[in-house]
Amino acid sequence: QVQLQESGGGPVQAGESLRLSCAASAHTYKTYHLGWIRQPPGKEHEWVASFVSDDTAIYADSVKGRFTIAKDNAKNTLYLEMNSLKPDDTGTYMCAAGDVYEGKWFPKAGYWGQGTQVIVSS
Repeated sequence: QVQLQESGGGPVQAGESLRLSCAASAHTYKTYHLGWIRQPPGKEHEWVASFVSDDTAIYADSVKGRFTIAKDNAKNTLYLEMNSLKPDDTGTYMCAAGDVYEGKWFPKAGYWGQGTQVIVSS
C-alpha cells in the first residue's frame, strides 16, 4: 500500500509560480520511483515529470523548462516547482509511484495520492 500526500496547490494567475510537495511513507519512497501526474478538468491523467534514477529526472514536453522535480531523501518528500504557469496547467496534481523500464517511467495504476488542485487563471 502506497502512502502519498500532496499539498501546495491553489489558485494563481498566469505567469506565477507554485511549489507542490508530496510526503511519502518511508516504504513508498524507497520502493518506487516517484513522479507527478495531473488530471485536467474533464480529461484523462497525464504524466508531468518523474525520476528515473536517483538523480535523473524526465519531463513532459509541455512543462519542460518551466517545471522542476526535486526530492529530499531525508524527509521522504517529493517536490514540483512550477514556474511560468499557464491556464493549460490547471488540474489536480498527484504524486505517483511507478516503475522504470528502459529509461521511461510508468506509474502503477492507482498508486497515487488524493491530489492537490492547481487553478491558473489568465
